[in-house]
Amino acid sequence: MTDTGLLRFITCGSVDDGKSTLIGRLLHDTRQILDDQLASLEADSRRIGTQGEEIDFALLVDGLDAEREQGITIDVAYRFFATARRKYIVADCPGHEQYTRNMVTGASTADAAVILVDARKGLLTQTRRHSFLVRLIGLDHVVLAVNKMDLVGHDQQVFDAIVADYRAFAARIGISDVRAIPVSGLRGDNVSTRSPAMPWYDGPSLIDTLDALPVDQDRAARRPFRMPVQWVNRPDQDFRGFAGLVTAGTVRPGDDVRVLPGGGVSRIARIVTAGGDLPVAVAGQSVTLTLADEIDCPRGAVIAAAGDPPQAADQFEAMVVWMAPEPLLPGRGYWLKLGTQTVSATLQPPKYQVNVNTLEQLAAKTLDLNAIGAVQLATDRPLTFEPYEDSRDLGGFILIDKTTNATVAAGMIRFALRRSQNVHWQALDVTRDRRAALKNQKPAVVWLTGLSGAGKSTIANLVEKKLARMNRHTFLLDGDNVRHGLNRDLGFTEADRIENIRRVGEVAKLMTDAGLIVITAFISPFRAERQMVRQMMAEGEFVEVFIDTPLALAEARDVKGLYRKARAGEILNFTGIDSPYEPPEAPELVIDTTRMTADEAADAIIARIIP
Repeated sequence: MTDTGLLRFITCGSVDDGKSTLIGRLLHDTRQILDDQLASLEADSRRIGTQGEEIDFALLVDGLDAEREQGITIDVAYRFFATARRKYIVADCPGHEQYTRNMVTGASTADAAVILVDARKGLLTQTRRHSFLVRLIGLDHVVLAVNKMDLVGHDQQVFDAIVADYRAFAARIGISDVRAIPVSGLRGDNVSTRSPAMPWYDGPSLIDTLDALPVDQDRAARRPFRMPVQWVNRPDQDFRGFAGLVTAGTVRPGDDVRVLPGGGVSRIARIVTAGGDLPVAVAGQSVTLTLADEIDCPRGAVIAAAGDPPQAADQFEAMVVWMAPEPLLPGRGYWLKLGTQTVSATLQPPKYQVNVNTLEQLAAKTLDLNAIGAVQLATDRPLTFEPYEDSRDLGGFILIDKTTNATVAAGMIRFALRRSQNVHWQALDVTRDRRAALKNQKPAVVWLTGLSGAGKSTIANLVEKKLARMNRHTFLLDGDNVRHGLNRDLGFTEADRIENIRRVGEVAKLMTDAGLIVITAFISPFRAERQMVRQMMAEGEFVEVFIDTPLALAEARDVKGLYRKARAGEILNFTGIDSPYEPPEAPELVIDTTRMTADEAADAIIARIIP
């Protein structure tokens, strides 16, 4: 066997283009199906009523009951096979638009793509979408399999027209290596051997084409050394090692390394494995490194070649594929996971959204399910990265909803924004602790949240009055008041509400830096934004107070007439009516206004924050 390495590839295209059938045929023709599996496959094919005597090879791959029932692929199915020249891992990716996220998952580790087109239908929106994603994810080689040629009479003109259309689209998105083959996955035409049914085609079969695809197996090894730290190994007081997967380059004892994002420099002392120390570690190996010096190197840090380290920044531009039914909410905090690093990130409104049919860059305020767009994002601390085109490992990330823990997007970092390097923290001689000491108090943010009409502003005002009598230094930020100035440009959409709270949180943080006790009165309906503000503050300085008032009671008060207008449809996105309120799950204090007067509530809050 002349082994030219392992090739990972995906099959993708539109619904019912025959991806699973083609993979099943590949497994059959490369003799990967045992006799008992073949007998079971023949029986299943007869049971579901396959036409004629043909075997339904899709049943080999469509493993989920739902897939077999519907005749579609839902999940990504991985299969293994080998030819005389190389080994393969193939991912059968779903064609439905709603499962675009599954296709991105399959493509993220692939070297090439087999894109299927139904000869009867030609190029469809999903064909273009998947091709754009293939290029976005960085795959250089595309095999265009024009399938079901038997259903168009093996017509060369049909094949040539589809190939011409696809090559024109591929050229526009930057795919230069396109190898087109007319096939029939069901009958096996041009899959493993050339088909006499299409004598006009004189190119290689699909298997021969895959065998000949160039794959740079050593690319990662030639790049500068990189190892994200997965785990700090401290079995005893004498040993401190840093475990992880070497994603690029090679490393030897004695090599100088830099730990990012901190920037500490040291030297490799040992390369430790379960089988003993190694003289060298290369890309693809999982090892534990020990350093000659005691420097900060937590989980999520990246150990890199000292003379050629990656970048660290906290603001980026990235391409994002949105995967959640709920749209992107600019200003909301999401968890960003890049390799072993997890940080909090907020996104600005998209710079543009891509129309996958025309490649036009469209104006957009958000991204909906399966949309692809360019966004700018900021993280709460520096992220060690490389542009995705240079490194999938340090350039590809996912976004996770902080409330549901659902993965909502996949992204590819394009570059760091210049302002992330140009804007630095200015050291100040008078510290926040000194300012607080001058006021003889501990800074805090007392965050009152609840429905409109719950009594937040009334209680907050009483809290400040009582604290003033105690000679405490305070400031009250009221939801209505800040909208007259700081947030006068914001409306009441979900995105505007998020930005409203983000700005107030930043102001409150500055005020605690000044040593003040800050009282806020905001509906702040979403848990994610209240958590975002909590994370801005020092440990223990954020006190969430839930003003728990039933909707019926708050609406009965309706001092400002807002509920009446909302019920009449004159006010949209009103909390409690047509916009949700998410009660705190673990607030520091709950004020039940059906059992406590405003004065009693104020006293309870003060007792909580003043020792």
